[in-house]
Amino acid sequence: MGRKKMTDQRRKEIIKSFYNVAKKIGLENASIAKVGEEMGISNGLIMHYFNTKDDLLIGLNEYILEQHLQMVSSKNSGVMDSKEQLFDFIRNLFSRKWNRYFDDGVFYSCYALIYRKPAFKESFKRYLESLHEVLRDKLHEAYKNEVIKNDDIDEVTEIIFALIDGGYYYLGLFNEKEESYKKQVDIYSSYAINLLELNLST
Repeated sequence: MGRKKMTDQRRKEIIKSFYNVAKKIGLENASIAKVGEEMGISNGLIMHYFNTKDDLLIGLNEYILEQHLQMVSSKNSGVMDSKEQLFDFIRNLFSRKWNRYFDDGVFYSCYALIYRKPAFKESFKRYLESLHEVLRDKLHEAYKNEVIKNDDIDEVTEIIFALIDGGYYYLGLFNEKEESYKKQVDIYSSYAINLLELNLST
């Protein structure tokens, strides 16, 4: 048990270093050798945990997922027992607070790999499915607490995430401090919120 924990810890250290290297020089330029330099260890030791760069890329994708889930499913998002709580949660999904957890340049470089690497495509698909599941659970919670009365939670989840994915991509072109950025966030989040059938009796 102790050995497995040490292995998991070492793998995570390598993945974090790979992520830091990718932030500095770009994912396309990051390599096992560069990670070795960053950590001050041999390439052979890294390959003991990750046989190839592709294995390391999948590990990186899982690390990004972990960081992303940390935001959307944190206790700070609260219980979905009021429309205010639910609205705040949805607005946060459109915000660029995600940048605190992972770098957009690395994220979109990872995304581009789904068109070239089948194994990575499957990993990324699982990543997105996990995020959808968090939103679905939040909406089910709101339904259970009689905040909303939608009976098509799965469908609403997919539509909201389509707005989030497209909106987040476009918002990357804006400066967060500008009024135009805030206007776009308001537009997207308002349309998402309008998909919800509020229970006005509560």
